[in-house]
Amino acid sequence: MSPGSKSDDLDAFAEEFQRLFLEEAIKIYGERVVDLWRKPRNMVPLERPDGSARITGPCGDTMECFLEIEKGRITRATFVTNGCGPSIASGGAVTELAKGKTLEEALKIDQANVLDALGGLPGESAHCAKLAAMTLTEAVRDHLRQKD
Repeated sequence: MSPGSKSDDLDAFAEEFQRLFLEEAIKIYGERVVDLWRKPRNMVPLERPDGSARITGPCGDTMECFLEIEKGRITRATFVTNGCGPSIASGGAVTELAKGKTLEEALKIDQANVLDALGGLPGESAHCAKLAAMTLTEAVRDHLRQKD
């Protein structure tokens, strides 16, 4: 198509819409949350985790957490979710927080730690950080149950 065509107009509109959407998202959620949402960290299931858990939160988002553990220390933490951007960001943040921690240290990671790692979330999205922390806790507990 020639310059100034409908296709060019549509592309320009789409680019401008995306730019405005990202600006608004950053105003609402902050740069760290938008970065973790757009470029998820550790969002992949593990085939043979040493511990795993799946929890559905009150909003309907489901998160799964998978752990690889060596000598009582988390060497790899991953997650998957069917949730919104804040859920994706919270899953990425909690897995980054967990990596390298002992099991005891990982059990202490809570909603406040995830919110701090994200730079906060709006009140209506704070439950996403709680879901991530709870899912990590249950994955650690799953590993501990398997050891007994």
